Amino acid sequence: MTLLLFPAKQKMKKTHSAHPSSSPFVQLTPELSFQIKVHAFLLWASVGFLMPVGIIIIRMSHRVECIKKLKVLFYAHLIVQITAILLATAAAVLSLINFENSFDNTHQRIGLAVYAFIWTQPIIAFFRPHRCVCVRIVYHSRPVLVWFLLRGIKMRSAWCFLHWLLGTGVCVLGIANVYVGLHAFHERTSSSVRPWVVLFTAEVSLFAFVYLIQGRWDHMTKEGAILVEQVAPAGHLTSPSNNQKELTVAS
Repeated sequence: MTLLLFPAKQKMKKTHSAHPSSSPFVQLTPELSFQIKVHAFLLWASVGFLMPVGIIIIRMSHRVECIKKLKVLFYAHLIVQITAILLATAAAVLSLINFENSFDNTHQRIGLAVYAFIWTQPIIAFFRPHRCVCVRIVYHSRPVLVWFLLRGIKMRSAWCFLHWLLGTGVCVLGIANVYVGLHAFHERTSSSVRPWVVLFTAEVSLFAFVYLIQGRWDHMTKEGAILVEQVAPAGHLTSPSNNQKELTVAS
């Protein structure tokens, strides 16, 4: 729930104590409080929920061989990520209109980097290189075909790494900015954010667990298959003796 915590000066009030020194806490107006909540929800739904879900969806396609299932997962990833970009854009517009954007604090600077990475991703996705060259080159020189094919594979690998790096960076920075925003909100308003921190930590832990399980799933399934193959022959060796005993009793 990232928050831009430097709203317009005319929309916030500082509470004063009976002493000459003023309180450091900020008293939010109902309108400003609602705008902060909407901004926080949009950013949480974008970088705190939908983007991690999109990453998990596309990682599921690494173990799928069916073309139809691959297309379903790819378009699900695409729809989820586009929705996340639109929500982040709406949150950015809301902050530019209603909040003071001096970018003199950590939360706003990280948020600016997150917005830049978010909009860089679709541009990179638009220029995704193809896996192979045009089929008509097959009828020309074969070495030329092989060279273009290898060049396309190298470009595709570099593009995949860059796409993965930016996507992971957006999620990591966005999640970090959630905690930074909650901490800053608590310092400025003295409001308790502990329940939100606990809930968000539980969500992040769940996403991290699924992400790590996806990376180790193939290894665990292979190890399980090897273990079954090692145990199966022992079972087969005992079965002939049992059959022999049965034949002896029958005779």
